[in-house]
Amino acid sequence: MHLNTVSPIAIVSIALCSLISCSGNGDHTQETSTTESTVAKAPNVIGREVTYEADSITMKGYLAYDANVEGKRPGVIVVHEWWGHNEHTRNAADKLAEEGYVAFALDMYGDGKTAEHPEDAGAFAGAVMQNFDGAKARFNAALQVLLDDAHSHSEQVAAIGYCFGGGVVLNMARQGADLDAVATFHGSIGPIEPAQPGVVNARLLVMNGEDDPFVSAEAITNFKAEMDSAGVAYEFVNYPGAVHAFTNPAATEKGKEFGLPLAYNKEADEKSWAKLLAFLDEVF
Repeated sequence: MHLNTVSPIAIVSIALCSLISCSGNGDHTQETSTTESTVAKAPNVIGREVTYEADSITMKGYLAYDANVEGKRPGVIVVHEWWGHNEHTRNAADKLAEEGYVAFALDMYGDGKTAEHPEDAGAFAGAVMQNFDGAKARFNAALQVLLDDAHSHSEQVAAIGYCFGGGVVLNMARQGADLDAVATFHGSIGPIEPAQPGVVNARLLVMNGEDDPFVSAEAITNFKAEMDSAGVAYEFVNYPGAVHAFTNPAATEKGKEFGLPLAYNKEADEKSWAKLLAFLDEVF
């Protein structure tokens, strides 16, 4: 259907990936809209701030949908990079809304905070991943916000994640989250708890930069063996020439500023987004 056109080693591994990674009771405010009037049914994306509670913390997310799509449609959770709930995450939510989905860019850190320096980003991400019970509570609270929205289909839900967020959504899937599809972009792939047969409900799509120095050949081999052993339906895609953070236009500047091997790759960005849309199309 096309819509509108712990183990300690695992924790250390994920935190390390973060340290070098890329650049429902809601109060709704600051509603905005973008309309293309030249086409009868062009997307009319409505985006709104959503304040909600999770893990005893006030969270600030962003929900987007196309007002020109009638009826309920699949929902997609978007989990941010280690930098926090930033423009890159919201852009992804808007793009998904243009395709006819309801997208909710959640907040994993609280109060919508973001980091400008890798040390702060690493501290934020590491704290979340070292207390994955808290991370699950934050994810599930955001999921409830999405499901409570009047435009969302309660039985058609996916989650996508970037870098740190990729690790979050993969580990939610490993632990049996009620998701139909999970996709990651240049995300960490190590497990908090390895996938077990019969536990993973979602189909998985993992999109990785082939030249990403933070995802080793051994890690990829181990990931595939884990998924094969658990009988998980998955696809692993490597994009030649792409390094970490290849979907984020701000990545190259961040990499230069902090001496990190991060870089935007337009070709990989466009191909991975098209791959995501085709994947969601197949699932829903």
